[in-house]
Amino acid sequence: MSTRKVVLAYSGGLDTSVAIRWLKDKGWDVVAFTVDLGEKKDLDAIQARALKTGASAAYVADGRAPFLELFVWPSLQAGAVYEKEYPLATALGRPLIAAMMVEIARREGATAIAHGCTGKGNDQVRFDVTTAALAPDLQVVAPVREWDMNRDDEIEYARKHGIEVPATLRSPYSTDENLWGRSIEAGVLEDPWAEPPADVYAWTRDPRQCPDEPAYVEIGFKQGRPVSLDGKATAALDLVTTLNRLGGDNGVGRIDHLENRLIGIKSREIYEAPAAVLLLQAHQALEDITLPKEVARFKDLVAQQWAQMVYDGLWFSPLRDALNAFVTETQTHVTGDVRIKLFKGSSHVVGRKGPQQLYQLALATYGQGDAFDQSAAAGFIKLWGMGVRTTSQVQGQLHARDLGNLLSEVKRLTS
Repeated sequence: MSTRKVVLAYSGGLDTSVAIRWLKDKGWDVVAFTVDLGEKKDLDAIQARALKTGASAAYVADGRAPFLELFVWPSLQAGAVYEKEYPLATALGRPLIAAMMVEIARREGATAIAHGCTGKGNDQVRFDVTTAALAPDLQVVAPVREWDMNRDDEIEYARKHGIEVPATLRSPYSTDENLWGRSIEAGVLEDPWAEPPADVYAWTRDPRQCPDEPAYVEIGFKQGRPVSLDGKATAALDLVTTLNRLGGDNGVGRIDHLENRLIGIKSREIYEAPAAVLLLQAHQALEDITLPKEVARFKDLVAQQWAQMVYDGLWFSPLRDALNAFVTETQTHVTGDVRIKLFKGSSHVVGRKGPQQLYQLALATYGQGDAFDQSAAAGFIKLWGMGVRTTSQVQGQLHARDLGNLLSEVKRLTS
């Protein structure tokens, strides 16, 4: 059997540990690749486990900074939230991992990449499509889609072949995490009527156990990217880490979402995303004060399209590139500060300001200093209502009938 080389996205867990031996048995020379996106794993132990399990080489890369700068911040600028709830944490991490795997494959002379995704989830699409976009010549191997093993079978396979895995007991949940959020599914969560039990949460405190006094944080932005906390310049990694801790301590960031997966099934997901929730909230508040009305309303459509494309694995696509150009242009004046109040599971914007804000006190105030020309309103309203007035004059009998019915109903209700 000839040996071919494959780069495996290696997490160190049961699936990918078994995959190393399974791929070797299929004639593959396996190169393990692990990317740190903020999972707080023992990367040295993972690397050693990969080599011991049979990988010919094991790479570990720190992807935290490029994850935030190249994937999270552009999506924050876009305001991308999938189905109004999910900040896209896992979905944003996969194209970066796949892109880095392609680079390792080129360096190693590999002809394929492999991942441990199942045939039921979204991540398989993200890995496969990203590879197709960046390196269409590379083969994609997905052992879990091919082998006929359930979890118990995998545990037995690992025992039979002397594969060390960190745990063999069935966990009640399936989890994934990075700097932008933590996702939890399976177990009791598969019942959409069941309230998530306390042990689901790891990053966020029960609101009933949060401090009795509110906490405040000021987030500074420059052209739509967060750059400071409480007036102090803060690097991206430290900024997100701090907001995850602060938000979690105050119970902010819990999301219970019944979402539509790409493959056509509905799935109940629990997310913890304190930093993402706070930053998306703050960014929206700053846009509210700096973007013209027409730009803001059209940008809502772009945000929805962006979120859908990221969720569907189309980060590396012509349309996403084109949308990015639009989003970047809209952020030119999104610079300023937002103050947020956190209290027992809630967060509210309580202040916002920017050097190029479109809110002008002289136009908005009803008090002293009012610079608004109220006499201009009459002419504006006359022109604005011209279409309605013309319709009423030409087709007035229709409106008269509708008005008569309405007045009859009002009379009946008030008699």
